[in-house]
Amino acid sequence: MTSLLLDRTTWDLCVTASRDIAVASAPYCVVQDVATAVRTFAGECWYDTSKGIAYFRLVLGVGQSPAAFRTQVEATARAVSGVSDARCVLTAIGADRVLSGSILVILTTGGTTSVSF
Repeated sequence: MTSLLLDRTTWDLCVTASRDIAVASAPYCVVQDVATAVRTFAGECWYDTSKGIAYFRLVLGVGQSPAAFRTQVEATARAVSGVSDARCVLTAIGADRVLSGSILVILTTGGTTSVSF
């Protein structure tokens, strides 16, 4: 299993030393794919508009319980190939209304890893 490697700061493609497009392999590519899936707004993917979280309809500007958001994130993460289970842990919401937390990802291989947001 591989995926195109994305820069952690800009979320853009990375290149190798020989200027080829870099790829990531498991387990990192699975975690990167989870982070990408959770960042995707519903309808944003042109070729599969069913992917993503309904941020505009269910999250942004809408009063919502943390449990409802966690449920959406976990369901989106579980839909990623290579993931057998996922747990979203919300740690804080800052004065600037920035939500932070992490997603604990349990891989189909039995390993565990996490991604922060």
